[in-house]
Amino acid sequence: MSRLSFRRLLTGAVAVAAAALLAGPAFAQKTKITVYTALENDQLGPYKQAFEADNPDVEIAWVRDSTGVVTARFLAEKDNPRADVIWGLGASSIALFDSMGLLHAYSPKGVDQIKPQFRSPKAPLAWTGMDAWLAVICYNTVEAGKKKAPKPASWTDLTNPAYKDQIVMPNPASSGTGYQAVYAWINLMGEKAAWEFMDKLHQNVAVYTHSGSAPCVQAAKGERMIGIGFDMRGAREKTQGAPIDIILAKEGAPWDMEATAIVKGTKNLAAAQKVADWAVSKKAYELYGKYYAIVGYPGLNPAPPNYPPSADAAMAKIDVIKMGQEREKILKEWTKRYDSKSAPK
Repeated sequence: MSRLSFRRLLTGAVAVAAAALLAGPAFAQKTKITVYTALENDQLGPYKQAFEADNPDVEIAWVRDSTGVVTARFLAEKDNPRADVIWGLGASSIALFDSMGLLHAYSPKGVDQIKPQFRSPKAPLAWTGMDAWLAVICYNTVEAGKKKAPKPASWTDLTNPAYKDQIVMPNPASSGTGYQAVYAWINLMGEKAAWEFMDKLHQNVAVYTHSGSAPCVQAAKGERMIGIGFDMRGAREKTQGAPIDIILAKEGAPWDMEATAIVKGTKNLAAAQKVADWAVSKKAYELYGKYYAIVGYPGLNPAPPNYPPSADAAMAKIDVIKMGQEREKILKEWTKRYDSKSAPK
């Protein structure tokens, strides 16, 4: 081979190698991870887009349903988990998973910056909190005026016969908003009094929905006078012009927080840890604040239009770990008593 030919061959090889290096990132295979969630549908796109923009080597595949359904599915799969990460599920459910040894302990980078109550009590952490949501009373003033029904101020007010067949609330076996309400009533009133209250409330309930958002939506449309439902959905409906008042019951507002956790045994641990790291970043909390009024990052205080003031002060005293541990027992009793009015699945 001549010196010129060798030089050309060498130059070509270098060029090919350089091109491969430059093209490498573009053709690098992404790690696809399965993420179980109960986030609202309109949040899925923005969350995925924001995370993947900062982590182009990881692709999120959502598996989304209501809190109760996701919880039941995850427990059914406990011997052969299909999820890599849980991002946006009630902390009470995630705490239950932790008590069963189903989570991978991991303290994300930067977790020290978030509020203490938004961190699990273990070290390393089992989960991290994102935002908190409350159960509120959505009261349609127009429908109430037609029936001359009074405005409720408390949970016990909802047993008034004036509301017969005019209340809709979420089924606690399907909805996190529904379960947190039932659990809070038991804690606020005591077990015996709470079940007596729910017996009376049941007489006024038209249907138990399988969504925490549906009750306030139905109240907003005038389909029912009162919806016990998701706080942010109520505020959004009011902002869009619905004639509803958003009421924080004087006994205390039931609540839970959305949280993030890594599933034990995931085959994509490095990618899962990137989700956990990003989920506690300031950028993530700013995104959460577009959908929730109470978030886990200090100094961020979203103030959505028509959201009840001082909602954080109205939050009932709740132990989310116990809420998860008592879930099965409470749901079994609730289903036995009231499931006859649940909406078809």
